Amino acid sequence: MQCPFCGKDDDKVVDSRSSEGGRVVRRRRECQACNKRFTTYERPEETARLTVVKKDGTREPYEREKIIAGLRTACYKTSLGEDGIRQIMDQTEEAIFSQYDREVPSSFIGDVVCGHLREVDKVAYVRFASVYRRFADVGELIAEASEVKDAPEADPAQRGLFSEE
Repeated sequence: MQCPFCGKDDDKVVDSRSSEGGRVVRRRRECQACNKRFTTYERPEETARLTVVKKDGTREPYEREKIIAGLRTACYKTSLGEDGIRQIMDQTEEAIFSQYDREVPSSFIGDVVCGHLREVDKVAYVRFASVYRRFADVGELIAEASEVKDAPEADPAQRGLFSEE
């Protein structure tokens, strides 16, 4: 494994453990060249066989990293960190793989991610929904934000995010 800090290919595994219900192996590694530690995750290759059916009918291979990139963009400068993003991604994949085995509609993925974001961080939800749902005009975006604003709060840390103060 190549060290993300110095680029050398000289590391040793310090700790290995099962993660995500046994579906993933988490390894702590230490670079022998720079002595820094980093974590790697090993997932089975079978996820690559899943195909995403886009809204226009085109198909492309499922890529976990595309969803994570969208989540990172939506969660930029919010209270939701990398651990929260990873947890949402894990829950999303669990929903995908429990219901689909070959092809999954992109709308299903977007709906699941939106559902999790709406529960955790309303600002991130509105950001993600604005891209995912492709609102036709600002009025639709405002209507969605108003609906989220008026919904009961799941997380006390979210209080005041939509206040007009």
